[in-house]
Amino acid sequence: MVTFLSGGTGTPKLLDGAAVAFSPEETTVVANTGDDIELGGLFVSPDVDTLLFQGGGVLDRETWWGIEGDTHRTNTALADIASAAGLPEGPQYLPEEKQTAGRRLANWRRFSGIAEFMTIGDRDRAVHITRTSLLDEGHTLSEATQRLADAFGVTIDLLPMSDDPVASLVHTDEGMMHFQEYWVANRGEPAVETVEFRGSSSAEPASGVLEALSDTVVIGPSNPVTSIGPMLALPGVAEALAETTVVAVSPFLGDDAFSGPAGDLMAAVDAEPSTEGLASVYPFVDAFVIDADDDADFDRPTVRTDIRIDDAEDAARVTRAVDDAIERVR
Repeated sequence: MVTFLSGGTGTPKLLDGAAVAFSPEETTVVANTGDDIELGGLFVSPDVDTLLFQGGGVLDRETWWGIEGDTHRTNTALADIASAAGLPEGPQYLPEEKQTAGRRLANWRRFSGIAEFMTIGDRDRAVHITRTSLLDEGHTLSEATQRLADAFGVTIDLLPMSDDPVASLVHTDEGMMHFQEYWVANRGEPAVETVEFRGSSSAEPASGVLEALSDTVVIGPSNPVTSIGPMLALPGVAEALAETTVVAVSPFLGDDAFSGPAGDLMAAVDAEPSTEGLASVYPFVDAFVIDADDDADFDRPTVRTDIRIDDAEDAARVTRAVDDAIERVR
């Protein structure tokens, strides 16, 4: 049995080759929910959705989000209406008193739907409507995720990290903003001062998460701060990882992140923004998988390979390296 911690695009790309070493029936994936937002009244869970669409064979692999071939008529119409009505564009938080009104939410993840700042496809939107309705009917996020996973024919066990609200908030020189506002709307350009996982201290891991962490754990090449960090901030998670076998795949080639704002975010939490910096953010890791051209040095087993993942063959190669690392530390 193996459990992957997943967020962003790094770990999903690795999962494309996971079957060469780990059968789907023996694989659990715990997904980051710190990126979740409510947009125009719909509950959007981006990292969960990437795994749903990947497992269902409909993921847009050019962007690694959304559904391949999806249309965007509603998104376009919202922008047209806002323009015609003279309404503002860009991220617009609902008023403070509305942030936690109704459904339990972590402050500052509830946005207006006017001129949506995130591009949501029409079929993608149907998923959000279904999830939101299930939550409004009283189901947990875990239960809603399982219903959606069944609908998409996902064969792995897919668990959200928590049923409780957690918001990844980035404090920048332009003020505090949700990670989606920072990365999607502002393209990661504001200078990052620190990162906060609001709600994590009072949240609990979802049912089955701590049990899954008693198996061998693989942390894929996801952003260590905003993709994996929200999970580590949950009570009991870091302690569970310290008690089991953990292998991490670097999202860096030396000082350069393969994608996304990992470097800036690592520096903001006082970690060296490089492969070697992973030792400080993942002190519980037993072995690392890093690039063959990376000169990082660790005081624990290290497997080197070409860790760039552009297709399923690359993912299979990195998976074999992960399996090798597991065997070295078991």
